[in-house]
Amino acid sequence: MHTPNRGRRDKLTVREILEDLADQDGKPLARSTWEEWRTKGTGPKCIKLPNGQLRIRRAEYERWLNTREEAA
Repeated sequence: MHTPNRGRRDKLTVREILEDLADQDGKPLARSTWEEWRTKGTGPKCIKLPNGQLRIRRAEYERWLNTREEAA
């Protein structure tokens, strides 16, 4: 049974993550930085869709942010 999207989605796009991690001037995080994190295994875990696009569970993103906070 399909449940309608009620505002806050469970999965985020890479673009949404990059925008959320924008610098003080509002410039999104560079995609190359994101790709470097993925290559090194230091970014949040992703879901790879059959079409190759990535999604990140909101809970995973928040967990990952919390680990960065502790490392600061």
